[in-house]
Amino acid sequence: MSQIALLPTEKAFPRAVAKRQAILDAAKRAFVRDGVGGASIDAIAVDAGVSRQTVYNQIGDKDQLFVAVVEDVTARSSASLMQVLQSFPDRPDDIDQALTNFAEGLLGRCMCDIDGRALASLMQREAHRWPHLFTAWKEYGPGKDWPVIAAVFAKLGYDGYLEIDDASLAARHFMALINADLPKDEGLCTRPSEAAVQKAAKAGVGTFLRAFGKR
Repeated sequence: MSQIALLPTEKAFPRAVAKRQAILDAAKRAFVRDGVGGASIDAIAVDAGVSRQTVYNQIGDKDQLFVAVVEDVTARSSASLMQVLQSFPDRPDDIDQALTNFAEGLLGRCMCDIDGRALASLMQREAHRWPHLFTAWKEYGPGKDWPVIAAVFAKLGYDGYLEIDDASLAARHFMALINADLPKDEGLCTRPSEAAVQKAAKAGVGTFLRAFGKR
């Protein structure tokens, strides 16, 4: 009787996942350091401790690798965002404090994510040279979570905490305002201090409520 080939054991999967993550991390460092054009598959493979062929087998060519990096960074940022959203009270007693805590969570865990900031800076520098990759970055990156964030403001408007006509517009204003006072001279690989995050959150929320707060 012929024997059926066995599937890989469960112990093999963690090694494959770890290898793929090593490739993505190495690619992220290469893209940020050398740019899209300057990044080398060979250098990425060496940094990840794998062969060049493994990079192609696991993910694909350089364009596919870049898209995979954006998806990976965004997925981790989105997971942090979901945790921040879950902490927002359903019926806040103090809307100012609730929004300030929300802003601190967004800034500290999502918007100041080092990987996300580095990729955003990279695309701002090179979007004109790689328009198809810029499109992928917009699809998987900064715009992916807007509907979820806008839903928070839609509910606050519906419940009477805010006076807004367009929840998506209010969300964009909120995100811009809480980001406005963050230190801009710190390197992309340096996370802003807790004090800087708190100051930016408080100032941004104050301005936001003067525009959209309940009269």
